[in-house]
Amino acid sequence: MKTICLYFEIHQIIHLKRYRFFEIGTDHYYYDDYANEQSINEVAERSYIPALKTLIEMAKSNEGAFKVALSVSGVALEQLEIYAPAVIELLHELNATGCCEFICEPYSHGLSSLKNEDCFREEVEAMRKKVKDFFGQEPKVFRNSSLIYDNEIGGIVASMGFKGMLVEGAKHVLGWKSPHYLYHCAENPNLKLLMRDFKLSDDISLRFSNTEWNEYPLFADTYTNWIASLPENEQVINIFMELSALGMAQPLSSNILEFLKALPACAKQRGITFSTPTEIVTKLKSVDMVDVPYPMSWSDEERDISPWLGNVMQREAFNKLYSVAERVYLCNDRRIKQDWYYLQASNNFRFMTTKDTGVGLNRGIYDSPYDAFTNYMNILGDFIGRVNALYPVDMDDEELNSLLTTIKNQENELVQLTDEVKKLQAELKKAEANAEPAPKKTAARKTASSAAKKTAAKKDAK
Repeated sequence: MKTICLYFEIHQIIHLKRYRFFEIGTDHYYYDDYANEQSINEVAERSYIPALKTLIEMAKSNEGAFKVALSVSGVALEQLEIYAPAVIELLHELNATGCCEFICEPYSHGLSSLKNEDCFREEVEAMRKKVKDFFGQEPKVFRNSSLIYDNEIGGIVASMGFKGMLVEGAKHVLGWKSPHYLYHCAENPNLKLLMRDFKLSDDISLRFSNTEWNEYPLFADTYTNWIASLPENEQVINIFMELSALGMAQPLSSNILEFLKALPACAKQRGITFSTPTEIVTKLKSVDMVDVPYPMSWSDEERDISPWLGNVMQREAFNKLYSVAERVYLCNDRRIKQDWYYLQASNNFRFMTTKDTGVGLNRGIYDSPYDAFTNYMNILGDFIGRVNALYPVDMDDEELNSLLTTIKNQENELVQLTDEVKKLQAELKKAEANAEPAPKKTAARKTASSAAKKTAAKKDAK
C-alpha cells in the first residue's frame, strides 16, 4: 500500500539592519525590527494562518486518516512569539489533533553541520528541547537546513539518537534508484532516510499556479492518480516543501488550499494513506544505503551547497563567523548566544550569492551581493569584538582546547551525578514504600499480643 509523507517547514528570515563601518564597537544591536515585524505579519496573514487552519480542518474531518509533519526553526518560533502569536496558537491546535509530528532541525536554520560539529550538536539539542517544551513531543526524526546532507552529517545525526532524517532525492545521488523507498545512512544503518520526490513536491510548491505549465490546472484527483500509477512496490512518496508555498509562492487565489483539502479523499479512493516520518521509519525496512560523499541540498538544479558557499565572499564570511565558534561555545552570555543563532541563519549567506538560479531572489535592503557581504562583515566585526572581549584573542588554541575539555568533563560529571541522584531517589522511594506497611504489622502484632495476654490472664483468674 502506498503512503504519502507530507512535510512542511517554517522558517522566518531575521532581517539585519543597515550597519555602517563606523558603528563597529558602538552599536551592538543588528536587527531591523520594523522589517521583521512587517515580513512576519505578511507571511502569517497570507500563508501560515490560512494554511494551518486548513491542516487543522483536514486533521479533524478525516478522523485520523490525514497526517502531516512540521518543523519550525528556533529563530522562527522566537519571532512568531513576538510578532504573530496567533500562529503559535494554531500550531498548538494542530498538535492537539494528534495528527501532526513535529520534527527537529538546527535552531538557527544555519550551516553549522558543514563546519563545526560541536556547534551543530549544541543547536540541535537546543531545538530538540524547544520542541519538547512547546509541543510535548520528543523528536525522533531530523531535517537539516535546506535538507543539507552527506554521509558524515548522517553519522552525526544518528549518534544523537535520531531514527530518521529527511533528505533530497537528488538524481546525481540516487542515479537509477527511485526516491519512493526507505533507505539508510552509509555510515550508520540505524538512521533511515526519507528521500524527497522533488518533482511531485515542486508541482505543488513551484508550478501549481503557473498558467504556462502543461499540467495546469492541477486537480487533486489527477495528482493522486500520478501517485497511484507508480510501480506497485514503490510505497513511500515523500512530499516536502516550505509552508509559505501555500499562500506566498502559490497565492490563495489559485485555490491551492482547496486542492490540499481534497487530497485525503482522493487518496482514500485509490487506497493511498498518509503517514508521519516516524511511522515510516519504524514500520518499514530500508532497501539499501545511500552514499552521499559530498553535501547535497534541495536548492537549485544542482542540489548542492553553492547557493550559500558558492563564491569567495560567502566562504570568507562563513569562515570568519566560525572562527570564533569555540569561544561562543564557552560563552554563557544570552545576548551573544542569541546573536550567534541569528547570524548563522543561512539566508545571510544566500543574500551574497552571485549565482543565476533563474528564480528571483529578494535581497531585502541589499542592492547587490557585494552590498550584502559588506553589511554582514561590518556586523560580524562588531560581534567578534564582543566575543574576543570575553575570551581574549591571545588565548591560544591549546589553552582554549584545554578549557573546553575541562568544561566537557565537568558536564559529563554533572550528568553522571544527576543520574546517581535519580537512582538514589528511586531507591529511597522504594525503601519508603516497603517500609510503610511495617508499622502497621507491628501495631497489629502488639494488638494481638495484648489480646493474648488478656485471654491468658482471664484463664488464670478462672
